[in-house]
Amino acid sequence: MIIRYERNGKVKHGWMVEEDHKVRVIEGDIYKIHTAKPIMTGLELPLDEVTLKAPSDPSKVVCIGLNYRDHAAEMGIDLPKEPLMFLKPSTTVIGPGESIVYPKLTQNLHYEGELAVVIKKEAKKIKASDADDYILGFTCSIDVTARDLQMSDGQWTRAKGFDTFCPLGPAIAAKLDYHNLRIVTRVNGEVRQDACTDQLIFSIPQLIEAVSAVMTLRPGDVILTGTPSGVGELVPGDEISVTIEGIGTLTTHVVAEE
Repeated sequence: MIIRYERNGKVKHGWMVEEDHKVRVIEGDIYKIHTAKPIMTGLELPLDEVTLKAPSDPSKVVCIGLNYRDHAAEMGIDLPKEPLMFLKPSTTVIGPGESIVYPKLTQNLHYEGELAVVIKKEAKKIKASDADDYILGFTCSIDVTARDLQMSDGQWTRAKGFDTFCPLGPAIAAKLDYHNLRIVTRVNGEVRQDACTDQLIFSIPQLIEAVSAVMTLRPGDVILTGTPSGVGELVPGDEISVTIEGIGTLTTHVVAEE
């Protein structure tokens, strides 16, 4: 699995060798496969000598709302006839172990555990049948939401856009069969969401076609594919984790804004 890590002030990509608790260093840009192919070096580093970062540094995060039938039902909203898109700015992205900051502007902070798609190469007006060619891999994500602001504003930019509102990680799983992945969200160890991606209303290829018809996706951009039922409140001090089979577990904590 591909990770992004920091060591001695430098950020690089690497390949996680989980069984040995090591990182195999990758030299070069993993997205420039046609101009300067990245090199998998023989150098390995102990995992405890690096700091994991968000596995992608996207120019934008495209989110899909109401893409599980049970979540639409719990929100009391009719099923969408086409993918419901909104954006999170790149400044929302944090990596494993970094904290979600509970803003003073909200009194009702919610989690939404999701499968995230990482884009491999520039994608514009892509057909669903070709979508897999544009996928680098998949990672875990949390769409953090100020629910009271979402309801009061009528549009979702402020509610979804605070710094730290998009944890990603711990790694990018490439060549993953994404059609029936179990996704489990836990808060303080208690299961809050438990579903499979076969419950998606719009499939991942359909999402890539729909999004790329509107905006150009850049290498490293991320699409959050929607959350199942079981969304709920977070408070400072909470630990939240999202586990997706074939990827691993993303864990973070909630802290109050100072």
